[in-house]
Amino acid sequence: MLINPIKVLTIGRFYPPHHGGIERHIDDLLQGLGKSLQADCIVVDNTQAIEPTENSLSYTLYKVRAITTVASTPISPSMLYLTRKLHRKNSYHILHLHFPNPMAHLVAQCLPKNIKLVITWHSDIVKQKKLLQFYQPFLKKIIKRADAIIAATPAHFSSSKQLMQWGNQERFFVVPYGINTTALTSIAADSLSVNAIKEKYQPEKIIFAVGRHVYYKGYEYLIQAMQNISNAVLLLGGKGPLTENLKTLANSLHLQERIVFLGYIPEEQLATYYHAADIFCLPSVEKSEAFGLVQLEAMACKKPVVCCELYNGVNYVNQNNITGLVVPPRDPCALAQAINTLLQDETLRLKMGTHGYNRVITEFTQAKMWQETLMVYNKILGNE
Repeated sequence: MLINPIKVLTIGRFYPPHHGGIERHIDDLLQGLGKSLQADCIVVDNTQAIEPTENSLSYTLYKVRAITTVASTPISPSMLYLTRKLHRKNSYHILHLHFPNPMAHLVAQCLPKNIKLVITWHSDIVKQKKLLQFYQPFLKKIIKRADAIIAATPAHFSSSKQLMQWGNQERFFVVPYGINTTALTSIAADSLSVNAIKEKYQPEKIIFAVGRHVYYKGYEYLIQAMQNISNAVLLLGGKGPLTENLKTLANSLHLQERIVFLGYIPEEQLATYYHAADIFCLPSVEKSEAFGLVQLEAMACKKPVVCCELYNGVNYVNQNNITGLVVPPRDPCALAQAINTLLQDETLRLKMGTHGYNRVITEFTQAKMWQETLMVYNKILGNE
């Protein structure tokens, strides 16, 4: 029986300004899917009133409050109540979860089992090893139950102990993340805003990095690497629980003049910094970083990328010696050497930047992400 329109409920985690790669991916995905099916999404936003609200997007966004956060997971009893209420109203065909997120897992338990279950696997649970021992039997059960498990690269599956151990590989689907290249390339590389940043730091070359300041991002190693990098300034965007520690480290190494903490960068200003930079660095050191959307954004702006070897999707995106350079994690000297290699060779930077741009526009487009996700939905619903 053909199901049309498909009704999908997605469970997210946070809402801007608590904004990371998963949140951005969910928004990008639903903005496209919402044009061809009914897409609803529930997220946590403690800046809102307790009662959920709806936003006018191509999908419907509901916001609830959390009573606390445990192991980076917002705990929201009202999310359970709202989920059941919305299902009674809409009779969803698909529940789409984005893991890791134990709260979304709990939500799945309060809905009927005849709803098709899709899980997008962003990464294994890495940091919370003790909690994982308790959670593992439940995680195993929902992985086995899933009608489809989506990951952005083949490396997400091959590098995942949890998926390869418990998942049914016939239900594995690779759907690459897609980014809005138009928003990134609409700003000219020689625009006034880009040139203003370049002129501010001349004659120094610019290294750009951006992301939440959390344990797995490895920014402390990039800061240490700056001791062995000359004629360059590091512009570090984002903020988080480790921001003050990173500033203290920079000051203790007498690098405060060469490391600029930009704080939160609004979405509409990100492209300006990518274009102004000479290279982009993603120094993440743990497999909690399983892809790195910021790598794609930098590549779309024709910038070479330096990242660490994590044996997962991060290295599927940034190809060593093609779109950038890959070094061992937690190695400031190796980071410095790779960055210096690129800073000293403009021809190499341009070559890798061009390769990266071509890779993005052929493999990581939003249209491809929307189309292939919809194909997964249709397959598990028998709409093929």
